[in-house]
Amino acid sequence: MALALAVPAHAAAEILYAPSALVLPVSRGATVERAVTIDCAPTPRGTHPAPEAACAEIHAADRGGDISALMETSRSTTPCTREWDPVTLDVTGVWKGHRVSLTQTYPNSCVMRSLNSTLLAF
Repeated sequence: MALALAVPAHAAAEILYAPSALVLPVSRGATVERAVTIDCAPTPRGTHPAPEAACAEIHAADRGGDISALMETSRSTTPCTREWDPVTLDVTGVWKGHRVSLTQTYPNSCVMRSLNSTLLAF
């Protein structure tokens, strides 16, 4: 007598992909002001306002071998004041099955938003 386990089709499809899920909280001091989640495999989803575009941006950066490049202030495209009101972005989770833990502190929220990154636009 053979025993067969039934696996829903959507669950079977998800097993084929390495996990790629990230949590992105933005904090000011010890207070988390906002946070989003993004899951890019097998399809983009999460609480991020634009998961498809954010996942595409992460995949493009990953081809260059460095997701952290998305967080660098050298990408800034907008002038900001020199006000010191630091905000910290953490990116934690798993990307293509590998643990990710990145932290970047910006002088103020304008500098973070000026990086012209869909991933950081929340």
